[in-house]
Amino acid sequence: MAVGNGTKVTEFTLLGLSDTPELQIAFFLVFLSLYLLTVVGNLLIMITIQVDPRLHSPMYFFLTNMSFLDLCYSTVTVPKTLLSLISENKTISFNDCIAQLFFLHFFGGTECFLLTLMAYDRYVAICNPLRYTAIMNRMVCFQLVASTWVAGFVHSFTQACLTYQLPFCGPNEINHFFCDVHPLSVLACSSIFIIETMIIANSGMISLTCFLVLLLSYIGIISTILKIRSAEGRRKAFSTCASHLMVVTLFFGPCVFIYLRPSVTFSADKMISIFYTILTPLLNPVIYTLRNKEVKTAMKRLNSRKIFSQG
Repeated sequence: MAVGNGTKVTEFTLLGLSDTPELQIAFFLVFLSLYLLTVVGNLLIMITIQVDPRLHSPMYFFLTNMSFLDLCYSTVTVPKTLLSLISENKTISFNDCIAQLFFLHFFGGTECFLLTLMAYDRYVAICNPLRYTAIMNRMVCFQLVASTWVAGFVHSFTQACLTYQLPFCGPNEINHFFCDVHPLSVLACSSIFIIETMIIANSGMISLTCFLVLLLSYIGIISTILKIRSAEGRRKAFSTCASHLMVVTLFFGPCVFIYLRPSVTFSADKMISIFYTILTPLLNPVIYTLRNKEVKTAMKRLNSRKIFSQG
């Protein structure tokens, strides 16, 4: 590949996390272990909810979709990262790089909208419990989830198209372990103010919309919970929202830091990226499992059924 004035870059080199062989092996073993746990954990949640009729409710339908998204989200970056850690070949073609960026934002954006939808679901369940089954019926749930996937696609398609328009003529070394908007933007060889503004505006509009819906939902939830007279009732209501709030914080916090700023690289970017691409998809099923008695009970029933069938 020739890279020079007027020559378009056809491939990139991912510099990764470290060029020290010992650290690369350590990263490979840690990331492989975390990825396998992520796959097993999210598959276990999806199977448990699917086979247990007691969990066929809107909340668990949304949780199944979130587990699937977490599984896809981590798969976009981790396998390529693992391959780069044990291989001398650190390159990725231009088209594959844009494709990775597209799917990263597709699954990430969809999960952003889904988490917002789950907040609305909790709002209806707590603030309007008598009409909950009528409002959140099966057809409505399917339509709402489908809308999150469509919105995620529009977001990722926009980000990928804008990034594709950036002028790349060298250098071609990405100071990251996967392709994303900011690591690519800093490699552009001419002014990208307009495109960069559009990229940030796209992420900002989504973040602002989701934040407002989350804020309004939880204002309604908290005000309703505070009106509950029994301490047990308040505790149970808060418990149903605590897991969701923890997941929202873990997901939105790093994303806001990474995407709602100009294309400037910081030393902490890689570590934060590890958190939201590798650790968060693993922590989500752990949080929902450990804090949810219904899911834990269903998993015990699933395990007992498996043992019984083997006997």
